[in-house]
Amino acid sequence: MTREKSSRIALLAVCGVALIVAVVWGLRYVAFALSHESTDDAFIDGDIVPISPKVAGEVMLLHIRDNQDVKQGDLLVEIDPRDYEARLAAARAASDGATAQHKVAQIDLEKSRSRLVSLEADTEQARAQAVAAEAQATRADADLKRARELLQTGAIAPQDFDLAQATARSANATLEAARRKTASNEALVAEERQQLAHNQAQIDLAATEIEQAQAAARLVDLALSYTKILAPSDGRVTRKSVEKGAYVQVGQILMALVPRDVWVTANFKESQLTHMRPSQVAEIRVDAYPDMRYRGHVDSIQAGSGAQFSLLPTENAVGNYVKVVQRVPVKIMFDSPRADGHLLGPGMSVVPIVRVESLHAHIPLTIFVVVCVVVCLVVVIAIVRAAFREKPKAA
Repeated sequence: MTREKSSRIALLAVCGVALIVAVVWGLRYVAFALSHESTDDAFIDGDIVPISPKVAGEVMLLHIRDNQDVKQGDLLVEIDPRDYEARLAAARAASDGATAQHKVAQIDLEKSRSRLVSLEADTEQARAQAVAAEAQATRADADLKRARELLQTGAIAPQDFDLAQATARSANATLEAARRKTASNEALVAEERQQLAHNQAQIDLAATEIEQAQAAARLVDLALSYTKILAPSDGRVTRKSVEKGAYVQVGQILMALVPRDVWVTANFKESQLTHMRPSQVAEIRVDAYPDMRYRGHVDSIQAGSGAQFSLLPTENAVGNYVKVVQRVPVKIMFDSPRADGHLLGPGMSVVPIVRVESLHAHIPLTIFVVVCVVVCLVVVIAIVRAAFREKPKAA
């Protein structure tokens, strides 16, 4: 009888403990389920940078191999630069020729300025001579007029009159010559001024040609620099499709570069976004490394479902409508550093778990579970007391 009673007590104790463990585990499971959201429709995403040449040519050297890690500025591919070096030499020669023409135009301009100054001085001198000659002619004409009056009265001899007349003619001739010289000098000054303007225009044209030649030289120099293709950022080379000796065109994709900065794009159901907010803590499990747990946080939530931004969005206004729960992409950033030897690349499957609420938001549920635990304890105690109670003896 005592052995049977002890066995019953042990069984009831085990059942009670199992019940308590089940209630506690259920409490934790329910609390975790209410405060976390997860999905297996999630993948690692990242910027995939296509590498393509800016100039055409034959690949002379290849400095990388498939799946090689590179740093920003590392030399990836070299294109044959000889064509561009020849073009650069021609462009620089054209620039030097334009510079020489500019110097010649400057020299011609200085000469024209010197001639103009000399001609202007000669013109001023001729004008002064013309003024003096005009004064002499005016005086000679006045002397001739008086001599004619005196000759009529017999006050002077005819020889004196002839001398006055000759003097007047000579003065007028000198005046006419001075005026012609002045007009000629003025015409030369005007012509030299036109030549000066022409020389100034030649200088401006030569300066423009210099700028054009220098710009062409810079463009060719820039094209020459493009014959060396450098890594735009740190990352890993993938999908290499170029070999040494191949002729590549402008814009042809030679390889892709995957930077180290990656994130998770998780497609949560719209019903899971009720309490999800940016900066909430997340745990990331990568299928390739099931023993690793990465820390992260919600960075942003897309304004619209993934189907709305697809190539062919659904049109719900036609046909029979069947409501389907939509999925919205959520961007989750990694907080913990990547473990050594662990490769995280775009397209890898992950399972993110986002903590959307704390347990304090479910106080009624917590009270209910606690009441259940208390009731279970009461039931266990009642069972134990009933087990210890002796059966009544038969009469």
